[in-house]
Amino acid sequence: MERDQDVAVLYRRSWPRLIGVLVSIGGSRPDAEEVAQDAFVKLLGRWEQISKYEDPEAWVRSVAVRTLISRLRRQQVAARALAKLTGRRPEVVAPPDGAALDVASALAVIPPAQRAVVVLHHVMDLPLDQIAEELQVPVGTVKSRLNRARQALQPLLEVPENA
Repeated sequence: MERDQDVAVLYRRSWPRLIGVLVSIGGSRPDAEEVAQDAFVKLLGRWEQISKYEDPEAWVRSVAVRTLISRLRRQQVAARALAKLTGRRPEVVAPPDGAALDVASALAVIPPAQRAVVVLHHVMDLPLDQIAEELQVPVGTVKSRLNRARQALQPLLEVPENA
C-alpha cells in the first residue's frame, strides 16, 4: 500500500512537467500522455529499486523521453518510406517568419534527439551530464546535439532588425 501512495505522489508531482517536456520535444498531447503512462507502468515493476534513487522522477523522464525519441524517429522513417513508395515529397515545415516567431515550429525543424537536448537543457535547466545520463549517451554527444540544434535554430529564431 505504501508503494502505491509513493508512486501516486510522484505521479501527481511530476505528471504536468513530464507532459510539458514531451509535448515540447514534439509529441502530440495524446502521444505524450501515452509515452508517460508507459514510463510509469515500467516504474511500477521496478519501484523497489527506483524508489532508492536520488531522483525517481529523472528515471521516469529518461524512459519517457527515450521512448518518444524512438517513436518520432520511427514516424520519420515511415513518412520517408511512404513518400518514396507514393512518389510524393515529404511535407517541409516552413521556418517561422519574424512577425510570428514560434519556438514550437522552429523546434519541429530539428531532429527529435536534438529537440530533446534543447528542451531538457534550456527548459528543464538540466546540466549536460544529467542529460547524458538520462538519454544514455556520452556527454560529448549531448554537447554535439546541443551545438547542432543551436546552429539550426539560430536563423529560425532571429528577429529581423526592422521588425
